[in-house]
Amino acid sequence: MKVLMCHNFYQQPGGEDLVFHDEVGMLRAHGHEVIEFTYHNDQIDGMSRIDLARKTLWNSESAQEIREVIRRENPDIMHCANTFPLISPAIYYAAAERDVPVVQTLHNYRLLCPKAQFFRNNRPCEDCLGKKVSWPAVQHGCYRDSRSASAVVAAMTAFHHAKKTWSRAIDRYIVLTQFSKNKFIEGGLPKDRIVVKPNFVEPDPGIRSGAGNYFVFVGRLSPEKGIQTLMDAWTSLQSDVRLRIIGDGPMADAVQSFADSDQRVEWLGRQPMPEVYSQVGQATALIMPSIWYETFGRTIVESYATGTPVIASNLGAMAELVEDGKTGTLFTPGDSADLAKKVDFFANNQANLPEMRQAAREEYLSNYTAEPNYQMLTSIYEEAIASRGRPSDQHLLKC
Repeated sequence: MKVLMCHNFYQQPGGEDLVFHDEVGMLRAHGHEVIEFTYHNDQIDGMSRIDLARKTLWNSESAQEIREVIRRENPDIMHCANTFPLISPAIYYAAAERDVPVVQTLHNYRLLCPKAQFFRNNRPCEDCLGKKVSWPAVQHGCYRDSRSASAVVAAMTAFHHAKKTWSRAIDRYIVLTQFSKNKFIEGGLPKDRIVVKPNFVEPDPGIRSGAGNYFVFVGRLSPEKGIQTLMDAWTSLQSDVRLRIIGDGPMADAVQSFADSDQRVEWLGRQPMPEVYSQVGQATALIMPSIWYETFGRTIVESYATGTPVIASNLGAMAELVEDGKTGTLFTPGDSADLAKKVDFFANNQANLPEMRQAAREEYLSNYTAEPNYQMLTSIYEEAIASRGRPSDQHLLKC
């Protein structure tokens, strides 16, 4: 099968970028021909606000480029990871002109929430859910703390809602959890076109010992990730429980100050993935204290791959990925006292840890390796092709 993969890269590399690379590599490893069509947000530098707004709403230039790629390559399917803000939904219509089926992965909630997180004032917010025009986001300046920028995103989603882009121009949506699927259905996307396919971790980092006698956080240092909850929990802990924090972000200064004031805490900054796996694999448990509706939680799966259980907020995808008492435990979102209680229990009751570590590893092997993910992805492609009435040759799906 020939697959046209489209992605708008972010200025700060993130999980969506990594998933794009992983899926491209997985398809090529199975013999598929993959054409990459990418933009990068570095292109925004020097662009006027008016031009950026125009491209976000409808980028005729990207649509023309896609037309030329489709004419030249004649792909069997177009799979979009992210089109915001520069590629724009215009490419869906360019694909339709040549009857190329479209699959769109929903890595965030942008179609329902201009900020893409359902998060405002340090708490989940669904004020825009189900609205044809996301006026609350404009009122509060949710996107980039700017009313004008929020208005652009709200205009984009409203325009394409009115144009019926979300219900007609996309043959299959991929979401990462059942929680996300439920939210998008509630937001008006067609239920019969939404398929759950989680992310995967490849290559397998291998199970580790968990003998480091510390807890670890990995992720962006930002408010929605629950950094304040994590720091408050450690402040309340009376025992000598060590914490290592891996990552960078807008709360880096606060984390550095916290680490300087507490000898039990160490901030390691951003680390390459081999070192992340090493740190996570030797930890007693990984902590994911997010206070927003995570759409997946790749860090959880990476932790499972090393055999490390997870202490996570009982919220969104995290509650779906962590089986309480088996692969980890859940705590009340934003409740530092409850988090401290769960950490203290892990630190002082380690008899069950070997069993938990094995369960975490088995969860990874059963659900989050590349091979079953490949089968799910090609099945989704086949469904999208069939929905357009195009013949689906089985040999094309396998080579």
